[in-house]
Amino acid sequence: MSDSTVRSSRRLTRRLIHLYAGLALYGASSALLVRAGLGLEPWGVLHQGLAERTAISIGVVSIVVGAVVLLLWIPLRQRPGLGTVSNVFAVGLAMDGTLALVPDAHGLWSRIAVMAAGIVLNGVATGLYISARFGPGPRDGLMTGLNRLTGRSIRLVRTAIEVAVVVTGFLLGGSLGVGTVLYALAIGPLAQFFLRFFALPAPDTDSRAVAGRSPQGAILPR
Repeated sequence: MSDSTVRSSRRLTRRLIHLYAGLALYGASSALLVRAGLGLEPWGVLHQGLAERTAISIGVVSIVVGAVVLLLWIPLRQRPGLGTVSNVFAVGLAMDGTLALVPDAHGLWSRIAVMAAGIVLNGVATGLYISARFGPGPRDGLMTGLNRLTGRSIRLVRTAIEVAVVVTGFLLGGSLGVGTVLYALAIGPLAQFFLRFFALPAPDTDSRAVAGRSPQGAILPR
């Protein structure tokens, strides 16, 4: 086996570790925000609202919503990658698993600590799975697809989507609070920092078929 083949194999292994560790941590961090009870991230508000209305677990709701959003990629002519499909299932499963293990936080300072941990770990998770370069999450692909279709700026499209998601989720009974605001303010800088921290060498040419063209193409929240 040549040195280049060994390096390529090791790079792919590292990318896969980043991808699945990031997705699992993303689900776990979202679960911590639920347990803190001080407000969820925008899509979490929608997921919780739907879970309240349907009596389905919030993790399963996340999977269903992700699958529906992924179907919207078809008319938008977006191309999913391994990370896109994995995102649909892994985040929801990790979220339900964490909720089964972690109890609700009690007391204001405990809730604040859990909320802060959830936001920071979400930033870590975002940096991990975006740095893997296996394609954007379903919700991010919706954003970039609408940007291309409408010609509107990413900022405007993202804002419109997330305002609609938050309002709908809140009306359905989702948790909107200080955690939502802090998440919106902190996730950008956190994601940027951890994306640089976990940066990997660019994938080989043969790997580009399953990877996003750049980390920026996968940026999530958010």
